[in-house]
Amino acid sequence: QVQVVESGGGLVQPGGSLRLSCAASGSTSSILEMGWYRQALGKQRELVATVTSGGITNYGDSVKGRFTISRDNAKITVALQMNNLKPEDTAVYYCNVRTVRMSYWGQGTQVTVSS
Repeated sequence: QVQVVESGGGLVQPGGSLRLSCAASGSTSSILEMGWYRQALGKQRELVATVTSGGITNYGDSVKGRFTISRDNAKITVALQMNNLKPEDTAVYYCNVRTVRMSYWGQGTQVTVSS
């Protein structure tokens, strides 16, 4: 079992920045990938960014050039730095931890971009 705990999020004006953090604990030796997904009201959950244990990153098209994902393998944490936020980035952001056998999700954190 892997426990996933997120922090960060909140309300920010368009053009502003936020940083999300996620920590994994438990059976973490088999973690292959950590990342972030988001789900806006009435829409499907979509990829934001992921990073493998080897440091390979993948970003959703809508966030490329604005968001940066980073991972600390020693602390088993992943962070998402979000810059130049837009109203369409408003969503619940979920941390995901993928192991050899299963995929684990955090409880989600709300990000609202509004003036």
